Amino acid sequence: MTIQGNADLRALLFDVQGTTVDFHSVVTAAARRIAGARYPDVDWAGFTDRWRAEYFTALKAATPRRDTAWVTVHSVYRHALDRLLAEDGLALTPDERDELTLSWRRMVAWPDTVVGLGRLGTRFTLATLSNADVAAVVDISKRAGLLWDAVFTAEMAGAFKPDPAIYAMAARYLGFAPAEIMMVASHKYDIRAAGALGFRTAFVARPLEFGPDGAVDVSYEDDFDINARDFLDLAGQLGC
Repeated sequence: MTIQGNADLRALLFDVQGTTVDFHSVVTAAARRIAGARYPDVDWAGFTDRWRAEYFTALKAATPRRDTAWVTVHSVYRHALDRLLAEDGLALTPDERDELTLSWRRMVAWPDTVVGLGRLGTRFTLATLSNADVAAVVDISKRAGLLWDAVFTAEMAGAFKPDPAIYAMAARYLGFAPAEIMMVASHKYDIRAAGALGFRTAFVARPLEFGPDGAVDVSYEDDFDINARDFLDLAGQLGC
């Protein structure tokens, strides 16, 4: 079934980490490869979960003010890693820490992502709207084979999602009204923030975002314009 009233929909904005690409398996595998032999008893999947949680906590604390310099997400991940390693008593060299942090830029697309974006791109303008750095989104997209019409990130707006400024920035650059744009994400806080500003909303369930044993909210909500199981389902509901 297609969403009613989508004739005026012009563009789709996509969250990247978790929604479009799989970070958990990649970061966990990198941690095991780099440090698993020295620390075979560490729950590296759990370590990735904690690292991601530290990232969100640090991101809130790093929200810039007008009188402060921009804080890159890469540096947020790197400092969060240092804190976790110290907390767990794990010794990694600076080069190993740098290499592990770079795993956040080496994510792989979910199986439905590339084909789904290809279908959606026949009808809509497709762009990212990510908290990751511009360089990271470009790197992730090239590695994963993701073809975007535009790349927008928090770095360009000087504010992290869910700050209204980042959504307004994307609409301004696209040249469309919020009602002509749909925010697509597997994170409900993200699409709710966009919806509050008049954007259309699409929730895409990613049950494996935190691995096979991860706790993920994949329940559908009536307040979203679309609830989809993946990008192929989203394309079908949008008539692509």
